[in-house]
Amino acid sequence: MTLREAQPGRVHGVLEQMLQSPDGKVRQAAVFALEELGGPTSARRLEQQLLLEESRGDSDASSVVQVITQALSQLEIASLRATLVRRLNRLAAGAPEGSDVDDVVYALWRKRHPELIPAVRGALERISPPASEGLRALLRLLESSLQELWVWIEDGSVPVEQKTKVLTVLDEAVPEELEPVIPSFIFLAGSMIETASTKKGQERRFCDRLFTLLLLHRERLLPALPSNARTILREVARRMIAAPETVRIIKAATLLVYVGRREDADLLEQHKPQDEVLARMYEEAAEVLRKFPHA
Repeated sequence: MTLREAQPGRVHGVLEQMLQSPDGKVRQAAVFALEELGGPTSARRLEQQLLLEESRGDSDASSVVQVITQALSQLEIASLRATLVRRLNRLAAGAPEGSDVDDVVYALWRKRHPELIPAVRGALERISPPASEGLRALLRLLESSLQELWVWIEDGSVPVEQKTKVLTVLDEAVPEELEPVIPSFIFLAGSMIETASTKKGQERRFCDRLFTLLLLHRERLLPALPSNARTILREVARRMIAAPETVRIIKAATLLVYVGRREDADLLEQHKPQDEVLARMYEEAAEVLRKFPHA
């Protein structure tokens, strides 16, 4: 029996007791359950609990606030957009941690709407960097047209870390209308691979976040890539596999399963990490690639 199939009154009674527990993990479990139940009643209770947790101000409460914010972003209730904006405004009134701001940024991106732009702009004026970087990325995505995003990605004067933050926000969701910008991010990775594959820095971090985004949405994004973007992505992945272990990106091995060729199996074997678990990832990817037809 699922939570939705149980008696609502009894379930909510149990969850109410859990939300009053001094144990943060118990309260988190109650939040997850309310998210699964869904509906206006659960949403209202989560809004109430959000304020209670904010008033606690301890580390346990911060963890509960995080899962409440995530839950509010998942519930299909339009009014929760305003709840998240109020949370953002409360953060902007103080000196928030970047992670707290980012949690709200990701939630607002899931509930994206042009009406959010004034609220995000207002918060951006009040929250100082680096805590505001997520807001800057959110605003970029909310107010830019496809053409403007293309130009922005290709603009060498824009710091790489700002583009990396946009990728992080897109982890939450890549709307169909933004899929055409993904190749531009790949071309950018290709242009910086010499640096990314030789030392730690913003270029390597950008490639790492790009790989994460593509793998999170692999079923939709990777098959849709044009051939030139696939070719560059394959080369970027190969370079990061062959990079020194201190800068190597392990998930590049998994990415090659989707954009690689049969001959890439040898590269994986040559650069297999010493760690047994990581080495197994390379071996499994190589096994898949060896089943590919000869080019």
